[in-house]
Amino acid sequence: MAARLTYKSAGVDIDLKERLIPLFGRLASATRGAHVLEGIGGFGAIIGLDAAKKMKAPVLVAGTDGVGTKLKIAFAMGRHDTIGIDCVAMCVNDIVCHNARPLFFLDYIGCGKLDQRLALAIVKGVAKGCTQAGMALVGGETAQMPGLYQPREYDLAGFAVGLAERSRIPNPAKMRAGDVVIGLASVGLHSNGYSLARKVLIERAKLKLGARVAELGCTLGEELLRPTRIYAKTALDLFHRFALKGLANITGGGVIENLPRVMPKNLHAAIRRGSWTVPPIFDLIARLGKIEQSEMDRTFNNGIGMVTIAGRDQADEVVKHLRSHKQRAFIIGEVTRGTRGVTIA
Repeated sequence: MAARLTYKSAGVDIDLKERLIPLFGRLASATRGAHVLEGIGGFGAIIGLDAAKKMKAPVLVAGTDGVGTKLKIAFAMGRHDTIGIDCVAMCVNDIVCHNARPLFFLDYIGCGKLDQRLALAIVKGVAKGCTQAGMALVGGETAQMPGLYQPREYDLAGFAVGLAERSRIPNPAKMRAGDVVIGLASVGLHSNGYSLARKVLIERAKLKLGARVAELGCTLGEELLRPTRIYAKTALDLFHRFALKGLANITGGGVIENLPRVMPKNLHAAIRRGSWTVPPIFDLIARLGKIEQSEMDRTFNNGIGMVTIAGRDQADEVVKHLRSHKQRAFIIGEVTRGTRGVTIA
């Protein structure tokens, strides 16, 4: 007689998922603000909008993203405590470009077989990222899908919502020729271009993740798992102090593709190559992969994680303020008349 089947025998452990919910709740509690009325455990998080009462025309700004193939590095190293920070960063760095104060975040973890230690490590990273961004982790979903993922592999995505005053959202129409382009330094690859980076460093160059690379000053794995910088608090501080005319999150596509998204059709950004410090990981990838500079420019951030545009009369003060708050920044170019786009020369 055939054994009776259960959901657990099919690969889905409901009991473990239920045991994890209060553990996730405790991790999220450290991020919870007064605006969170109900968070993890219900069918939906309930968020108060009392902060909007002080605004003339409040709007919600939402963003969603994932970590991409950087996850393959986490799988290979068996290290999952920082990947959640990347997930938060990829979402929140987008919405702050609209001068939106982050309110709350939800995550989605899809896996084959649920592993308690792995899941807790991921959510710990998400909670840490939310703390860095000044937002609340209010819920998420952990989906068990046997057969869809390889053992101890998963996918991770996030969803961020912020609140902005409509009149204070950057308006491209206010940009003028002669405005200054300022780059905020990245800490490395962040979470973009990993398909190419892995192809070059691991498949072609045969480098080992545990091997120390002298020019990086750490192991390759440590460099590749370096968490994405979260610019939320820095960006909001800049918007409060200066009349920024635009802010662009430099992710996949690099400065070439991302900066034009915040510019009007009749203006062009002329970027001066060599005006900022490029972390050694990018030179390593370019050299070992024999990658042309144009391909590097349209794939990686190359050391610039955010770009803002300010009037010439404020540019030096913006850079000075950023550096005084331990954020490396550089004047990297200027706005000129011409077709919307970017030239790096």
